[in-house]
Amino acid sequence: MTAKEIRQAYLNFFKSKDHHIVSSAPIVVKNDPTLMFTNAGMNQFKDLFLGEAPIKYPRVTDTQRCLRVSGKHNDLEEVGIDTYHHTMFEMLGNWSFGDYFKKEAIAWSWELLTEVYKIPKDKLYVSIFEGDEKEGLPRDNEAYEIWKQYVPEARIILGNKKDNFWEMGDTGPCGPCSEIHVDCRPDHERAAVEGKSLVNADHPQVIEIWNNVFMQFNRLKDGSLQSLPAQHVDTGMGFERLVRVLQEKTSNYDTDVFQPLIQFIAVHAGITYGADEKTDIAMRVMADHIRAISFVIADGQLPSNNKAGYVIRRILRRAVRYAYTFLNLKEPFLNQLVPVLAKQFEGVFEELVLQQEFVQKVVLEEEVSFLRTLATGIQRFDNYTKKQADFLLSENAIEPEKSFEDQWVYSILKDQMVISGKFAFELQDTYGFPIDLTELMAREKRWQVDMDEYKKALLEQKDRSRAATAIDTGDWILVNPDLEVEFVGYDDFEAETEIIKYRKVTAKGRDQYQIVLSKTPFYAESGGQVGDTGRLEDHSRLFFVEITDTKKENGVIVHYTDTLPEDVEGSFWAVIDEDKRLLSQDNHTATHLLHAALKKVLGAHVNQKGSLVNPDYLRFDFSHFAKISDEDLAKIEHLVNQKVRENIPLKEQRYVPYDQAISSGVTALFGEKYGDLVRIITFDDHYSKELCGGTHVQATGQIGYFKIVSESAVAAGVRRIEAITADKAEAFVLDQNRELNELRELLKGNKDLKSALSALIEENNRLKKDAEKAVSEQSANLKHEIVHHLKTINGINLIATYVDLPNADAVKSLAFAVKDLVDDLFLVFTTLIDDKPGITVMLSDSLVKEKGLNASNIVRELARDIQGGGGGQPFYATAGGKNKEGLKIVLEKAEALIH
Repeated sequence: MTAKEIRQAYLNFFKSKDHHIVSSAPIVVKNDPTLMFTNAGMNQFKDLFLGEAPIKYPRVTDTQRCLRVSGKHNDLEEVGIDTYHHTMFEMLGNWSFGDYFKKEAIAWSWELLTEVYKIPKDKLYVSIFEGDEKEGLPRDNEAYEIWKQYVPEARIILGNKKDNFWEMGDTGPCGPCSEIHVDCRPDHERAAVEGKSLVNADHPQVIEIWNNVFMQFNRLKDGSLQSLPAQHVDTGMGFERLVRVLQEKTSNYDTDVFQPLIQFIAVHAGITYGADEKTDIAMRVMADHIRAISFVIADGQLPSNNKAGYVIRRILRRAVRYAYTFLNLKEPFLNQLVPVLAKQFEGVFEELVLQQEFVQKVVLEEEVSFLRTLATGIQRFDNYTKKQADFLLSENAIEPEKSFEDQWVYSILKDQMVISGKFAFELQDTYGFPIDLTELMAREKRWQVDMDEYKKALLEQKDRSRAATAIDTGDWILVNPDLEVEFVGYDDFEAETEIIKYRKVTAKGRDQYQIVLSKTPFYAESGGQVGDTGRLEDHSRLFFVEITDTKKENGVIVHYTDTLPEDVEGSFWAVIDEDKRLLSQDNHTATHLLHAALKKVLGAHVNQKGSLVNPDYLRFDFSHFAKISDEDLAKIEHLVNQKVRENIPLKEQRYVPYDQAISSGVTALFGEKYGDLVRIITFDDHYSKELCGGTHVQATGQIGYFKIVSESAVAAGVRRIEAITADKAEAFVLDQNRELNELRELLKGNKDLKSALSALIEENNRLKKDAEKAVSEQSANLKHEIVHHLKTINGINLIATYVDLPNADAVKSLAFAVKDLVDDLFLVFTTLIDDKPGITVMLSDSLVKEKGLNASNIVRELARDIQGGGGGQPFYATAGGKNKEGLKIVLEKAEALIH
């Protein structure tokens, strides 16, 4: 069976068992502060397990794109080294939400593996939870008894809490699990050593293939277990491992999941896969990493220097580094794998196919940037080792022409040839240069890196980062657990409500509270629109607490406050800040009008890549590969304002079936997880029609006026427009008009501002040239006068004097002019330019070569007396400082240096 056939067989099997097939959630998590990436199939169903969302389908099945490169599940450094770890992987899953439980889950997993996929039964082992006395958890006898119907008791393994009690994190849904393991070893090996002894022993050919998790508990912050409202089944099967087993390969990378990518790399690198372990690892790394990189970008996350963007940039750079180092691919190549990958997932994950060109260009830009970083890092590394080598040779009185490759030199200095761990960390932290590449280059030079010092620096950085982002989240305290959350903010700005639950959160030493209300008009931050602020008033409306923000967590609307109401069990009025909401609505609707205008002016390739909508301004990121001309920006702005003036009424459709909405031609955004029922926002059926959960104006005329204030690049193939509307736009125009009037006054009322300014600039340039000419003449005259200050000491011609010149360029010109007049020159100028003291040192080439003098070292010594510093070249250097009183001492010290 091919990989596609294996995937489809899984979905078809569970569809036959009355499971509803659902789409993969985006790999980038947007509404769960505890996660950056989807790292397990259950992530998108977390709110269902916790009873915080209604269950539409009690049985579902899917294939979920997952990413594990950070946090508890961190496999990155193993990827490519072994044969089964991956960054991105597919998790095949079947789910029961309060419906079937252990009996059906176990029976169906066995049926699929042995009857559909035809895996020999004698190759399979199963495990069940043995219990845990400390937790008060008994052995899972129910699962044990069920398994006895399918496998001999000798093949049922008791597993400890580590292996057979599944937990998503420190808190959250959890429960005992039952794993299925397959022994892929040859028959003679299986006969020699029983597979049971190798289960969960990290044997590369005895691997877990399926995990039936029985969700029964919720782990609280204090470590205790709370029974969930209902029992659920969460099963997962690693797709890549399954394909390996069914295609009878010894490595995941030998299957048709990875081989098209690997063979493409091998052909272009001119290297045969399987010929050398180092190049094999490099190809596996590239084939794996391009999958994670491509799908994360397709889901809307661009590489950057923070959070999820930094993680994907790190993965990309790891792939480029392996290609550069082991496959000799010195030019951008990784991006060429994107079309190969897109072809593989055609008909499976169409978002990559539809965005192939965009994803490829983003990867290309990142490659180009990192290859420059590699070149910079290599240069810094070479400079560092050369400097250290020169120092070691001089300290040990070894001739400079001797190299460390000379055996006798190496034998003398090998214990001292150490690269500072702090320097290695600086290369990585500041310049993005990987530590493993630093180690590799060090070994090539027969040096070593002080890894203890490096690890210490890395740990200190992690501790600083952890301290800066540490959040202490308490457990939810239930007040009215039987009530459900209802959002009424599309229609109402206030609502009578009750508190369902609340919890305390401490971050950066500040206490806050998070409150969930039964009925709320507060829009939670989503889709780029910021969350509402406002008040939670008691029923008398005399006392209130401020709501400072509103966010979503696992689909639940959470209100942030600095204090709690005195009586949390009372009834309240939830009242939003109406002015801020209206301004946000103006900007949100403007983004829809802008999106449509961009498509009409620039082309249908334009797609939203991110947005920010708040009361002050809007920011809109979109796919486009060139700077937008002023002419096109004017067209875009005019088109949006035209739609504003038409005062187009809002057409809102709620609870529309997703497929129906898509077939109607609505614009949907990549990387968003839409439900079965969606909301359509339309402003003119032929202009703007989008899926959107945000709040909007009732008619476009409420926006008043739309003004673009900037256009810029964000990343490869992504541009950004920032704009303002309503009061902010009006204030902007008034400010611009006022500045123009003030400018006219300065130009004595001249109406032709362009001509008047051009004349001023021309006159200014002429005056600058005149001034430069005057300074040049002054310097030329001074050089002959300066020579009269010459003193000859010990065969050296010293000139040490203060010069009065208007700028540093003039001082430099004078120094070089004097150098041309005087042999064996040791020149020191002191200056006071814009009331700031300065020093210039100039040396003849003969003094540098024959007497070993160095202007850079000399100027640093002299600069101490003016409380400053500087540097330069061996023959010319400058310094600046703060203490002008020290200039006289500088001249005295200069003469003393050659006595």
